[in-house]
Amino acid sequence: MKISELVERTGVSKETIHHYIREGLLRKPRKTEKNVADYNQNYVEQILLIKDLRENYYLPLPVIKKIIKRTKKQSSVTQFLSQLRSKYFRPVDRLLTKEIIGRDAFREATGLGREWLNKAEEWGVITSYERDGQKIFSTDDVAIGKLMVDMDRIGFGPRDGHDPEDLKYISDFVREFVVHNFNKYYQSNLEKLSSADYPDKAGQFHEVISLFFYHLYRKFARESVDRLLHSKETGTVKRNPIKKEPRS
Repeated sequence: MKISELVERTGVSKETIHHYIREGLLRKPRKTEKNVADYNQNYVEQILLIKDLRENYYLPLPVIKKIIKRTKKQSSVTQFLSQLRSKYFRPVDRLLTKEIIGRDAFREATGLGREWLNKAEEWGVITSYERDGQKIFSTDDVAIGKLMVDMDRIGFGPRDGHDPEDLKYISDFVREFVVHNFNKYYQSNLEKLSSADYPDKAGQFHEVISLFFYHLYRKFARESVDRLLHSKETGTVKRNPIKKEPRS
């Protein structure tokens, strides 16, 4: 593609792209004619990465250059993980993103179809509340909706043999655990609830435990995959049928 198309697809000016090339963040493009350069899809992805790191993480170009060099050496799985983190944990979004009003706006923001939004609400995976006759969805619900779309996109949807209703049982399990433990904790600290600084401390704890859940799941998932791969390499893997509890 020509640089004009690259500008259109990335929203970055021609002068800035040339600056990135001079600074070594982008390699020099292949020349097709004396004054015409050819840019491929890799340039789009690299420029969008630079743009994201600049706008969402406020990083200077020398640091971004180091990140790009390291990214090129990463496995495809690690690169995908980096993309997900960038997508769902962007500082600017956390500061500016607000609740979504209305089902149509929610579906537009997440890409989730009407049928699967209905299912997710039925299962209690996505919840909303009413205000002035409108459904209000939290930023967490928006993230969950986007993640459901991503699951289908990477091959973990109904067409691939994955049962989306499993999300209901994950949601039920986590909800039961959280409600039980939070009730237990708050019941033993009722006298603190009226203190001025307690709501802030509780909010901090909620965020810390949420990150704990996130990293704990990643740790267990990685360990499970490593065990399966090791078993396959050593010929000790067992294909036992997975038994599920009957669904009511």
